[in-house]
Amino acid sequence: MSTIDLTHSSFEQIISENGIVIVDFWAPWCGPCRGFAPVFEAASQLHGDTVFAKVNTEDESDLAGAFEIESIPTLMIFREQVCVFSQAGALPADALEDLIQKVKALDMADVRRQIAQHDAEESAGE
Repeated sequence: MSTIDLTHSSFEQIISENGIVIVDFWAPWCGPCRGFAPVFEAASQLHGDTVFAKVNTEDESDLAGAFEIESIPTLMIFREQVCVFSQAGALPADALEDLIQKVKALDMADVRRQIAQHDAEESAGE
């Protein structure tokens, strides 16, 4: 599967309708973004069960702002509508592949339990 362009209007639908969505926040003027693009595209060809989406931060500044993107490229990964990874910087192909395998192996019931526990602790501390 090749990459898709993600926009403010399509974001919710893409995230909610797909198990794993890997999002690359980028801009045309960004050298590291241009260098990461072929790595991202190649990974998309290897993982047909995963959506690879790109957000052009120049065109989608509202979406980039909503996720507080301060540096590009920034990679975010959503699994079952939960952001399980967010990091600025381009990754080499082997690191991206390793990350994808780790996301696929996550126990999402445990992840949701940890989120609930964290939220409860934050509420108790207020």
